[in-house]
Amino acid sequence: MRSADEQRLLGTGEPIRIVAVDDHSLLRGALCQLLNAEDDLCVVGEADTSEGLGDLVESSGAHVVLLDVEMPDHHAPTVVSELIARFPRLRVLMLSMYGDGPLVHELLARGAHGYLHKSTPCASLLSAIRGAVAPNPQVMVALQGSVIPETAFRGAGLSLSPREREVLTHVADALSNRQIAHELGITEATVKRHLRNIFERLGAASRIEAVNKAVDARLIESARKGR
Repeated sequence: MRSADEQRLLGTGEPIRIVAVDDHSLLRGALCQLLNAEDDLCVVGEADTSEGLGDLVESSGAHVVLLDVEMPDHHAPTVVSELIARFPRLRVLMLSMYGDGPLVHELLARGAHGYLHKSTPCASLLSAIRGAVAPNPQVMVALQGSVIPETAFRGAGLSLSPREREVLTHVADALSNRQIAHELGITEATVKRHLRNIFERLGAASRIEAVNKAVDARLIESARKGR
């Protein structure tokens, strides 16, 4: 049995309604069986193609879509964009056999709430589903070979990885790139790379704008006192 808090993630006590989309019927069937065994999850739709997926989401009242990245006649980023545009509160979690970094970032930028390799442990998948619909939504990325899935927090459609949040928190405290590198035990070049990614994810043109957007989205706290 799940805790009462987990069962009330949606604020209504109803199960999390899930649509599973995968063109491999055996894998999809096993996935649905796993999900339906959880008392707070319910598979309300299945499909082997993304064609007509929006109508299925609407008719089933789904809260979460588990979407295979690689399917025939299917462009995952476009599908994600169309789903989020039509259903802004829908949570889309991507499942894949591959870990293409640029594709992962593109899908997250388009509104996906997670990207999980199909070898990801069941517990991580279940955590990703529950985290996606939590009051403070989480974005999970679990690639092949990852011992611990990377979890980020998303607010107002924005997301940052834990390391990016650390970097930006130090930026909010007015630390220089050199000081941030020293604090985190990384190189200045790595700090600059994180900042480029942060600016891109937040759509920010400066350090101040990035901090303000992240604070507004509750991704980081405002500057700490005493600095």
